Amino acid sequence: MKIIIAGAGEVGFHLAKLLSFESHEITLIDQDKDRLVFADTRLDIKTLQKDATSISALKDANIENTDLLIAVTSSETTNITICMISKKLGAKQTIARISNSEFTEDKNEINFSDLGIDELISTEELATNEIISLLGKAAFHDTHEFEKGKLTMVGLTISNIAPIVGMQVKDAAATFSEIHFMPIAIKRKESNETIIPRGDTLFCAGDQAYFITLEEGVEELTKLSGTVNKPIKNIMILGGSKICEKTTKELCNDNLNIKIIEYNKARAFELADKLPEALVIYGDSRDIELLEEENVSEMDAVIAVTGRSETNIMSCLVAKSKGVKRTIALVQNVDYFSLSKNIGIDTLINKKLLAANSIFRHIRKGDVLEMTILNNINAEILEFKIHNNSKITKKKIKDLKFPRNAIIGGVVRNDKGIIALGDYQIQEGDKVVVCCFPKTISKVEKFFN
Repeated sequence: MKIIIAGAGEVGFHLAKLLSFESHEITLIDQDKDRLVFADTRLDIKTLQKDATSISALKDANIENTDLLIAVTSSETTNITICMISKKLGAKQTIARISNSEFTEDKNEINFSDLGIDELISTEELATNEIISLLGKAAFHDTHEFEKGKLTMVGLTISNIAPIVGMQVKDAAATFSEIHFMPIAIKRKESNETIIPRGDTLFCAGDQAYFITLEEGVEELTKLSGTVNKPIKNIMILGGSKICEKTTKELCNDNLNIKIIEYNKARAFELADKLPEALVIYGDSRDIELLEEENVSEMDAVIAVTGRSETNIMSCLVAKSKGVKRTIALVQNVDYFSLSKNIGIDTLINKKLLAANSIFRHIRKGDVLEMTILNNINAEILEFKIHNNSKITKKKIKDLKFPRNAIIGGVVRNDKGIIALGDYQIQEGDKVVVCCFPKTISKVEKFFN
């Protein structure tokens, strides 16, 4: 695909990096020379130092032959303008990064596609949704729902007391036949290798394991893995960012007790006015004495979303040392994900990865409904909608010769989730969730074209 990315900041650079690895033709536009030099020396892409709202600049980037224009500058008005102009100049599809949640919450008020914008992506909203989902399934370090929970992906660390430890996948499936689950990816403790499990794959204590399960199987899988899903009532949020504000609004609707610590005095007062149901404290989240005074040890969860990754990580480590069971830290550097389990933080979230997940489904071949990249593990999960001529419908799963480094996690048929085994035959209209290595995606896509 020919893709233009407007904005060479953190999100733009990360997208350019991921997309260039897949041999797409990428043009990165920005007015900042240093950003472009940084990208040009590290990536096999074309760079253009111009204002992306300029018609001449977009024409220089060959906008009329562009498959996808992604506007991810720091200004949402700039992004919207770029998309509107690009669509008029011939771009087939446009995506704009925004920060104003009104645009995504009130889609019925304005049809943005009429304005030339095919998709709006709010990284703050994506991060908020991720936090809400993680708190709702506190036993898991990663979670993602497909088709409103008809199928759910959960990531967890297998406890040494889990009944499946030492069992092969096929034996665990036979022994616990009443629990409907499909293991889709495993990363061993002290290993960087990702395994797409098969019937003879062993479950080991300390495994970072990902499963697809049904609605009723989430709680059952929690017990099977030896983890505890403790209800969350008391939450401390460190940093009064937009993510904090939006997350607090959502959580207060569920009658949870929210305590916010914000170091900027004006922002603290602003949050206190906007969030009357939460307790807002003016102070530094790095101050251990302050955290102790505010009874951090009594919190069920601590969420650190300040503007500094290191502050978020250290604050979560302090919370862990005080006995907090659930910690979530916002980080800017994707490389930190490889450290999360070793240093003891439950979950790291990254706005760049969340944006990439949302954007990538527009790039994949086949009718991709959703996509997510697993944290700290070399695998992706895609949800395909099946058409009549798809190769995947021609035979039973066991006879398809599906790629070895890929696995069908589940199927949604007639609004019902199904864990599909070898004798199952996929049909037109089904929605199929697949987990695979990035290098295997092109082979997988051929089954769904």
